[in-house]
Amino acid sequence: MRPIASGKNIVFMSKKKIVIIEDEPDILEVLSYNLKREGFEVFSANNGTLGLSLVNKELPDLVLLDLMLPGMDGIEICSTIKKNSATQNTLIVMVTAKGEESDIVLGLGVGADDYIAKPFSPKELVARVKAVLRRGVLLDSTPESDQVQVGSLTIDTGKYEVILDGKEVSLTATEFRLLRYMASNPGRVFSREQLLSRAMGDDVVVVDRNIDVHIRGIRKKMDFDPPLIETIRGVGYRLRDIT
Repeated sequence: MRPIASGKNIVFMSKKKIVIIEDEPDILEVLSYNLKREGFEVFSANNGTLGLSLVNKELPDLVLLDLMLPGMDGIEICSTIKKNSATQNTLIVMVTAKGEESDIVLGLGVGADDYIAKPFSPKELVARVKAVLRRGVLLDSTPESDQVQVGSLTIDTGKYEVILDGKEVSLTATEFRLLRYMASNPGRVFSREQLLSRAMGDDVVVVDRNIDVHIRGIRKKMDFDPPLIETIRGVGYRLRDIT
């Protein structure tokens, strides 16, 4: 049964299903215990190959995916999940010990919705998972006819489509949400905190740098000169009003 969204109040009508793919036994046990305690239905695998098979079998709402795994690494798993029509809408949170920007960019670029770097507290992890699930519900509740247009840029939520100068632009789910929110308010400057809370859901527990990574990804894919998204030093970002 699907969740129901009403304004900011979201009610989950059934247990959310989570698959954890993590090769460190201690971390796997902590993740599983804390998520089960929060009422989630949890499945786990300790290597990439088994993890991907488990995702295809269980069709979870969210996958907690370690970056460094035996059998198949996290980047390959993430890419495979997003290319499969049966699992492409599955939310993915990368769990990585590296925390290096290049790895984060790579993961988000192939479709991950968020990341959390080790070490982290169980409380932070649970909050992050709930926030990502909440963002997915809010996006699903958007009317299909909702369309935003700024100059040659058209964003259609119903079709989940972005068109720029007549060409389709392929964005990840998080990039799409950010772009759509800024396009709904062209010319307005948003701080990172505003984008985190308003475009990506309330009570999102992520660091500011995450927004920077997503913005960089949007700019690269849209290939517009000058960039449609401007950096306002010391403040945040805005979408240029090109109407």
